[in-house]
This record gives sequence, C-alpha cells and structure tokens, in this order.
Amino acid sequence: MRIAIIHEWLVTYSGSERVLEQILAVYPDADLFCVIDFLDNQNREFILGKKTTTTFIQHLPKARSKYRSYLPLMPLAIEQLDLSNYDLVISSNHAVAKGVLTGPDQLHISCIYSPIRYAWDLQHQYLKYAGLDGGVKGWLAKWILHKIRLWDSRTANGVDSFIAISHFIARRIKKVYRRESTVIYPPVDIHAFTQVDIKESFYLAASRLVPYKRIDLIVEAFSKMPDRRLVVIGDGPEFDKVREKAKKNIELLGYQEFEVLKDYMQRARAFVYAAEEDFGIIPLEAQACGTPVVAYGKGALLETIRDLASHEEPTGVFFSSQTVESIRDAVEYFERNIEGITPEACRKNAERFAPEIFRESFARLVEHEYEQFHKAMNT
Repeated sequence: MRIAIIHEWLVTYSGSERVLEQILAVYPDADLFCVIDFLDNQNREFILGKKTTTTFIQHLPKARSKYRSYLPLMPLAIEQLDLSNYDLVISSNHAVAKGVLTGPDQLHISCIYSPIRYAWDLQHQYLKYAGLDGGVKGWLAKWILHKIRLWDSRTANGVDSFIAISHFIARRIKKVYRRESTVIYPPVDIHAFTQVDIKESFYLAASRLVPYKRIDLIVEAFSKMPDRRLVVIGDGPEFDKVREKAKKNIELLGYQEFEVLKDYMQRARAFVYAAEEDFGIIPLEAQACGTPVVAYGKGALLETIRDLASHEEPTGVFFSSQTVESIRDAVEYFERNIEGITPEACRKNAERFAPEIFRESFARLVEHEYEQFHKAMNT
C-alpha cells in the first residue's frame, strides 16, 4: 500500500507537527507533501529526515516568513500536487490540505484541527485584529474569504473519512461540512514530564502572547489579588500590553527554553489558562506534572480537564467567562477546595493522551476505513 501524507507548512514544531510526527511513526515509509517546507536540516528529525514535495508557493518572494499571506493561492497550489499513484492519502489539515485531488479508487482520510477559523465562525474577530474590518482592503479580504469558504465546502466532498481532534471540533465539522467525524485526541508527550507532588505557592501562565490566549486577563486578575503570585512565561505581540498591567506580584519571564518551562510547570500551585481551544496541549502538559489547571470552561478544555465541581477525580477548576472577575472567583474557589485535587489524579488524566494511545487509535481507524473502503469497491 502506497501512502501519501499531506501537511500544510513545515516551518516550526508545534501542535499539528506533533500529530504529524506520530502519524509518520505509524507510517514511516509514507511520502510527505506540503505547501512549503523551510525546516532546517537539524530540525527534521520529527519527520524522519524526509525530503518533501512542495508547491510553487515554496519559490515565491518571502514565502519563508510571509507564507500566510499567500493563503488566496493555497487552494490552487494544493490541487497541483499529483497523488495519483497512492492508495491511501492522509491529510493533516487546518487550512487547505484536505483539498488535494484524489480519485475514486483512493481512500482519503483527513485529520481536521479545525475548519479554517478565519474563514468561518471567527472571520470577524480575525479581520478586526488584522485591521481589515473596513475600507477597500477589508472588502477585498471578505471577498477572498467568501471564495475560500466555497472552496473549503466543496473539497470536503473529496474526503472519505474525517478525524476530529476533539468533540468540540467534531461539532464544527458537522456545522461547516455537514459530515460526521471520528474523534482521536492529539498526542501529548507526557513522558517528557514528571509528576511532582510538593507544590510551591505561585501560579503559572504560559503561552504565546497573542490576543486570543487572553494572558492580559489573567495578569489583570492577579493584579487585583496582590497576595497571589503569578509567573508568566511566553513572548509575542501582546507582551508590552501585558507588562503594563502587571503589578509587583506578577513576574514576566518572556520566552524560556523547554526545560525552564517544565521546571516551573512542575513546581506551580496551579496552571491558569484563559483561551478557548480546539484541543489545548499545554494544560495537559501541566496535568502530566501533577499540576491542577484553572481554565476557561469552553471549547475542548471541557474534554481534557476534569472539573472539581462534577468529577470524582478532578484535575482543575473552570471559570465561566473571559472576565477578570470570573478568573478571580475561580482562583478563590480553587484555594478553598485545593485538597480535592491530587497530583495523582492530574497525571492519570494526562495519561489518556499519551502518544502511544494516539498511534494505536489512528492505526486502528485507518485499517478499518481501508478495509471498508475496498469492501465497498468490490460490491
């Protein structure tokens, strides 16, 4: 069986690349295709050092740093990849990968991180953040996104089986594509983290400092709780805004290497997270350290954190809205009930998302779908 794996862009190692890494661990002989590939030689270990087949966007000006600006061309680019010699096509998709062209004798399985956020339900937020919610440029951006939505809907018909990374995303797939999907949670490298039972007094927040992560809200909330210490790890365009809101009880460390982040995560009293996530890896990494999570109770975090208010083996506390008051209330509730959450429960919950569980679930689904596909072909 010849297998092709399609990933959108290879420029760094983040959430979707962790999934790709584990898919390649299951199918190490597969060929790898992508829109662009700018990984350095020393960073190609997670793709097994493979050479990739890329598209014409690879050769366009500033493609390495401004590749997202070429989104209007990506549907055309992805359709130029010739996959006609493959029996199984697996697309790793949060934008255009599922749009590859396949024939009636080829099984296409698409792992969806989310339908294109900035073209569907989050269009208005993204355009506002980009300063494109008005004027001629705004009109042009909306027209382009309208065309992308039409293309995105049409290309869903070329997928034989959808995988969703959470039930939250499965609902989005149903809403946008009118298709059912199988939920397989992404892998979390829990083996890189050690459970630590003795915690210190500080809270930890860590992520890239971009608007939707709402680190500013966390900092503002702790600024109004001077007896609670907060450590913030991460850098990004919101850093100055966050720094302006920080009081003496808040320490901003900026970007830190993994080992430093892990050390703080293992020692923290709790990890605080205010984003609405499609899955959310870092709250699970905190739980792998035996560290409870105080999180926004919406999106896929409802699937990955066990609430103190409703679960026999809780791993965290939810706040109901992205407001300073809601975060403060959740922290105080956590403090009053901290004995109800154990490091053992946190670690046990994180173990549900181990890489080996992902690999087993993914391989089992592909085997089943391939068998059913060929059975249908022969009837």
